[in-house]
Amino acid sequence: MATMHRPVPIPGELIETIRSYPVSREIEHCGIRFSLSPFEFQAQCPQCGTVIKVRSLSGVAEIEDVFDAVLEWMNQPGANEVANRRQAAIAEDEET
Repeated sequence: MATMHRPVPIPGELIETIRSYPVSREIEHCGIRFSLSPFEFQAQCPQCGTVIKVRSLSGVAEIEDVFDAVLEWMNQPGANEVANRRQAAIAEDEET
């Protein structure tokens, strides 16, 4: 039996932020710019090897936490298949 969840208000600004979220983040250290995943908590400088904190560990929810929740949801059995079907439908809509 499907579980119904009560609606949660989602601001339009959040949807637009997710749609335009970059697939990489640029960091500068030791005068060198390098890219990494926007979901990484730390990066290691390729020049000096220093580990740099690049994501907050505070108790305040950030946009990356929304992505983490979706990615956690996708770890459920069958969720990848559901997500793949939806991605295909979105791609098809974009083509028309």
